[in-house]
This record gives sequence, C-alpha cells and structure tokens, in this order.
Amino acid sequence: MIKNIPRVEIVGNASGSGKTTIICGILKALKNRGINVSACKCGPDYIDTMFHTKVLGIPSNNLDNFFCNNELMRELFYKHNKDSQITIIEGVMGYYDGISMSSTKSSSYDIGKSLNNTPVILIINSKGMAITAVSIIKGIVDFKKDSNIKGVILNNISKSVFKSLKEIIKKELNIETLGYFPWIENINIKNRHLGLTLPEDIKDISEKIETLGKTAEECIDIDKIFHIANMSSPINFSDKKNSLQSPDKKIKIGIAFDKAFCFYYKDNLELLESLGCELIYFSPINDKKLPKEISGVILGGGYPELHLKELSENKEMLKDISQKLNEGMPCLAECGGFMYLHKTACDKNGKTFNMVGFINGKTFFQKSLSKRFGYITLNANHDSYILRKGEKIKAHEFHYWDSSDNGGLFLAEKPTGSKKWNCIHSVKNTICGYPHIFYHSNPKFIKNFTKKCIEGEKNVKKL
Repeated sequence: MIKNIPRVEIVGNASGSGKTTIICGILKALKNRGINVSACKCGPDYIDTMFHTKVLGIPSNNLDNFFCNNELMRELFYKHNKDSQITIIEGVMGYYDGISMSSTKSSSYDIGKSLNNTPVILIINSKGMAITAVSIIKGIVDFKKDSNIKGVILNNISKSVFKSLKEIIKKELNIETLGYFPWIENINIKNRHLGLTLPEDIKDISEKIETLGKTAEECIDIDKIFHIANMSSPINFSDKKNSLQSPDKKIKIGIAFDKAFCFYYKDNLELLESLGCELIYFSPINDKKLPKEISGVILGGGYPELHLKELSENKEMLKDISQKLNEGMPCLAECGGFMYLHKTACDKNGKTFNMVGFINGKTFFQKSLSKRFGYITLNANHDSYILRKGEKIKAHEFHYWDSSDNGGLFLAEKPTGSKKWNCIHSVKNTICGYPHIFYHSNPKFIKNFTKKCIEGEKNVKKL
C-alpha cells in the first residue's frame, strides 16, 4: 500500500538539546489551533511518549527499526497515525547517533530515511553561543548529503540573538530558521536516573504545557512546520494481516500500571489485544489483590525503586502475587517488574525492603548505569514454553539497579557482538528478567504466553 501521512521529524544535536520541551510546545500549539495532530518517538524510550500523550490526550507510539524491519515499522506508523493531519516525530540522542559509536543504524537519521525520507527539523541548544551555533548547524546539515534537514530551531537564546543569527543562517546556509525557544524559568523538563521526570510527578504540569504552547506559538513558525510536514513523501508498506490466530474466547490479562510500573510499548499491548486478550489494569501499590478472573499477569518496567516502601507495605498484594505465581499463573515480568518479584530490594541509600519473594535474590543500586544496557538480541539457551532453544527475540536493557541472580534462560548479545551475557528466569510459568522485550520482533513469544494462559484456565476448570 502507498499512503500519504503529513509528518516531520524534529531532532537535536545531542541528548539534552531540548527536544521534548520544544516538541510539547509545538504539539500544544497545533492542538490549540484545532489541528488533528499525533506524535511518535524514535527508539525505545518510554517517557517521552508519556509527555506526548499528556499534551495530546491520545497515545503516542515508538518508531524503532532495530526492533522491527523498515516495512513493519512503516506499517505500524501508518496504523497509529493514518487519521492525523500532521504527525510530529521526536528524534533520539544526536541526529546521527545509532546503535554504536561508529554507526548511524537505528539513529533518528536512519529512521527518518527509512520512513520514506521524512523531512527533518533540527533543534540546536544555542546556550552560551553566538555565531558558533551556525557552524554546528552547517556541520550537521553537510555531514550527510541526504540529511533532509529542512529547517532549524534555536533553543535557549534571546529574541535579539535569534534575529541576528537568523540572517547569518539564511545567508551562509540557505536553510529556513523556523524560530527560537527562550529559557523559561521553572518550565524545562528535568532529568532523573532513567531519563526525564514522569509527567505526573511534575507540579502544575497542565499549566506548564499551556505555557509551552503559548511560547511555541509566539516564537516558532507553526505554519512553516505544517507546510514542511505536507511536503512528505507517501508511505509504502505491505499491510499484512495478523497471521497469529486468536483464541475462541477472550482471556483476561492483568497489567500492572501505576506510578511504579508504567513502561509499556503501545504496540506490545495492542498485539496482545489482537490475540484476543482483554487487558485489566491494576496497581501493585494501591490494590490489595490481583484482578479477578485473570488468566495471566504482566509486570512491566517503571520506577519501583522510588516506591519501595509503598510496595513493601502492601503485604496483601505481595502475598497474592506470590501465591498465584507459585500456583502456576503465567507471568511476564521485565526490569521493574522483575525487581518486584525478588525477595528484597534496596533503595539508593542501601535500605532493604521486602518484595514478592518469588525470585530468591536481591536487587541493589549501582552508582553508574549497568554495563548491560542498550539494544540486544535474546537467543534462547534452552527450551521453555515461551521459545525453543535457538529462537530469538529483540529487546533492550537500561537500568541502574542490578540483581544477585539475573537468570540464564537467554543469552543477550549486543548488535555489534561486542558483549554477551546471560539473563532471564523461567520459573514455573513465570518468565522474568531485566530486558524490555518488543513482541513484534518475534510474535511467537507472546502467542506462546497467551497459549499458556489458556491452558492454565482449562486446568483450573478441571479442578
């Protein structure tokens, strides 16, 4: 199929260039105009998509051509954004930064190219610069002949400096300067150990989004952005039908979702629903038991390390999850969910809290990011119900907490082949470990999980 979706990719010269702050402003400005706008995020980031969702009131999704091939990525992109008048795609890291120090693979540049040469707008953090900002723009634009950069936004500068630089950029580079974004006290989105602070943890987030929208309307040429988006080439993709057979009846899957567990790929949840699963959301912090009549449970990632006291004090939930998993209820737990299943977890200060106790180990804080991080391919070391020996699925790791027992069901390998390590447990019908898994990279993985849930349901009925 060939379809036209007006779109623009907004990228930065580096992480911390102000992409998310400015994009939230642009999204709000477009929404205020009554334009039907949607958003996406390049790469495996969970938090930026939450900010898009907070601004727009509709889900944002990830674009990732490590997790899936370009054709599937385009298909998923079309599925999520087909009804939009404009889609804003947020880049990741610096524009050309990919899966290794020397590769542009899976970079913002690569994803934009793979998405039928999506037009690009470059954000430059110009704080403390004058004409040097022009040289940085020139270097990024000229580094690749097909950079496809159609405009630039200067961040963290005053109106007067912007006016001077705009004329120089037009004269020297012949590229559109679409506006600037001034420094606004107490408005920038702050970082913490896994990335940006979550939207719900920011005081007066709605008022701040309003301010960002007004600033974008005043300081950025929104009409030009809309025009550039409408210059996009049509998207081509296969639009294959789901080849995975759904069960005859819906099964209910419990999804942990609260301020401790909130890292989920939209595409993963939608694939579960396409397989006949009804998703029942619950809170390990606030609820006392798992939802009734569920056939399986998924414990996603998030920030359990920030809520260990609350999680440990909810003894009823800890007991219920332990009992259900020991009885054989199928469970997928990744990263934060995996931490939650341990016997104990330590906070940053070394204070220990009791967790579910299904995994007889402890999790503990490391001062630096775990050496096991980034994109990985998981290769099954031996047979389990989830995958057979030698079968593969793609994932990524990103965590500061580690475990005394990371498991050995899979061998994780970096895309460059430079590092390998064992990970993930298979205990009874629970599959748990640090990797965040993308189901579309091997749908057999999640199909086997739903099969196990159905089997368990039948066994309970026999009893």
